[in-house]
Amino acid sequence: MEEHYDEPVLKRKRKKKLRIGRVFFTFAFLLIIGIAVYALVQFNIGKSITKGNEIDPGSFEGDSTDPNHPSVENYLLLGMDNDGSGRSRTDTMMVMSWDKSEGEIRVISLMRDIYAEIPGYKSYKLNTAYYLGGIQTAKDTVSGMFGIPIHHYAIVDFDNFESIVDIGFPNGVEINVQKEMSEKIGVTLTPGIQKLNGQELLGYARFRADTEGDFGRVRRQQEVISALKEETMRPESILRLPKVLGALSNYIETDLTEKDGIMRMMPALLSKGVDIETMTIPIEGSYSFNSYRHAGSVIEINVEKNREAIATFLNTPLY
Repeated sequence: MEEHYDEPVLKRKRKKKLRIGRVFFTFAFLLIIGIAVYALVQFNIGKSITKGNEIDPGSFEGDSTDPNHPSVENYLLLGMDNDGSGRSRTDTMMVMSWDKSEGEIRVISLMRDIYAEIPGYKSYKLNTAYYLGGIQTAKDTVSGMFGIPIHHYAIVDFDNFESIVDIGFPNGVEINVQKEMSEKIGVTLTPGIQKLNGQELLGYARFRADTEGDFGRVRRQQEVISALKEETMRPESILRLPKVLGALSNYIETDLTEKDGIMRMMPALLSKGVDIETMTIPIEGSYSFNSYRHAGSVIEINVEKNREAIATFLNTPLY
């Protein structure tokens, strides 16, 4: 026996499905618009409540991206105490290598007292390069010494670091403080796992009045980076990200446009799969201490050993 279908019923079902589809599409569209508006409002709020010190790093010309590794971008990250002249020495120097296709971030911390050949000047401590010739000289010094191509840069004024932390993480950032710290950091920290506010976190990262000296400080800076990443991935922190990015736009000087910076930062900040690996230069067994009248106490390094270690760590060719 042949089966017969009631065509009007089928048409009504199809119309019902179409209506449901249109409702779902409309809801999704409005949700996306709402999220975009929220993010824009929060970004502008963050920007309006902050005002960074003016930093004049000078002109910058980055290296070309390696066509064999187009997804890898290297950033020279500098942290400084701005004295108002724009020529401050860099208190922190790092190279961040971001492989976007692999979801990997590798951070190289460079000891500021490394004795370095600075193009166009005498050899000085590495942190003097920016003071002498601005961002381009700092970039050329790092690239020339270690063979690392630098594509972009970012400079943060440490006077504002604590404000960034307090805006993004009002309940503090969890750190395991392993010893009492107070000398020359403006705060007193006691041992134990605790939530540190912006001022305390900056003091923790900058402390070096112990037997570890700058090596301990660099290790703590890397610890702070990992702790900030963990805090960023908490649901309540993700909602504050647009406001933090707005604040960062006033506090960070970079060669990227505001739009470029946001487009690059958001995927990294929101991706739980991004791994952060760290290393410190000089590596163990590759340096000695010395002193020069014009430069003071310095760290003299075996450049070749450290270049080899960097090449292995980054897993990309150096030049």
